[in-house]
Amino acid sequence: MIQKTLSTILFSLVLICSGLAQSSLSTDRLTRYDAYFQNEIDEGRLPGVVTLVYKNGEKVHESALGYNDFSAKTPASSDQIYYIQSMTKPIITAAFMMLYEEGHFFLNDPLHKYLPEFKDAKVAKDPKLGTEGGLEPVKSPITIAQLMSQTAGFSHGLGSTKVDEEVIRGLYYTQHKDIAARVSAYAKLPLYGHPGEQWYYSASPDILARLIEVFSGQTVAEFLQKRLFDPLGMKDTGYNLSEEQAKRMTVLHTYDDAGKLIKSPRQTATSGITVFAGANALFSTAQDYSLFARMMLNGGELDGKRYLSSKTVELMRMNQSKDLFQDPGKGFGFGFAVVDDLADTKALGSEGTFYWNGAYCTYFFIDPKEEMVAIFMTQVAPYSSYYENKFKQMIYQAFE
Repeated sequence: MIQKTLSTILFSLVLICSGLAQSSLSTDRLTRYDAYFQNEIDEGRLPGVVTLVYKNGEKVHESALGYNDFSAKTPASSDQIYYIQSMTKPIITAAFMMLYEEGHFFLNDPLHKYLPEFKDAKVAKDPKLGTEGGLEPVKSPITIAQLMSQTAGFSHGLGSTKVDEEVIRGLYYTQHKDIAARVSAYAKLPLYGHPGEQWYYSASPDILARLIEVFSGQTVAEFLQKRLFDPLGMKDTGYNLSEEQAKRMTVLHTYDDAGKLIKSPRQTATSGITVFAGANALFSTAQDYSLFARMMLNGGELDGKRYLSSKTVELMRMNQSKDLFQDPGKGFGFGFAVVDDLADTKALGSEGTFYWNGAYCTYFFIDPKEEMVAIFMTQVAPYSSYYENKFKQMIYQAFE
């Protein structure tokens, strides 16, 4: 009898502690972000947004505001398809870690063990001068782990240095037939810095994509479809769209010289893609991406199917870059940025949250403490973190 009473008390304490660990979301206060973004649309600053919030495994809020095409006033819909750009990176990293779990490599293995073209990698002596300023050998080999934590020394071509100019020309302004060709070109370009000495945003997930092909014997598109997209039910995610899917593609917008929102003259090709990249290139919807994010929130499992070990996901969302990541209160894990010190971020949120974004202002975050996933989709260039920060702020203000 005493033992039964103690068991009941302990069970009750567990329930109480679980309740204290999480806060509840006010659905009324969540509508504040709808009102905020609707006003941005009405004022002509945003074309439209699709958002999705899951908490404790349940969808607690969904909205489709504004327009798919702002000038044509085509209404937004929740099944719109977006070019998610760098939100490709977390998916590729998760897929790559599936192969780690199968024993294909160690995280500290040198990259050149599997891709010999990187054995003689060279670093620009001065990134501002690029190749013309002279090159030097790397002090230590590039490792697999550094590719995932963005500390390998590569560039994405997004900065203002000569190295960045060389990278953007060599990777994106040059035609490549497939990811193998792009990565071979990458190996010939100078590194921005020595491996492990800095965090510098790069296209290193393209190399992960190539390694997926090397280890699996499949194309990246085939591997993702078989191992992630089909089993998760991500029916609108991939590198190429069908005719039906292309009709749901969101129009890319930009701003003219006067700051007016306009349809971009450079719309994204939806078919004929042969470079199955790891740094960008996937299409998806808010609903599809939420399936991937919820799987990661659950420690690698969704709806009874396991994709990754909980220990693997735990490792991925640890700060692997330490103090090399310069954003206050944050670090970078494997494929995701992570919140380490909430006070230093000067923003609402939770420590342990991991997240990333895309160049056309798409964004997601995963909050393990609150068991929450949130997705924000729009399609505007150039990239700005303003709306993702506002989205996060408006969600966390809804906690009671």
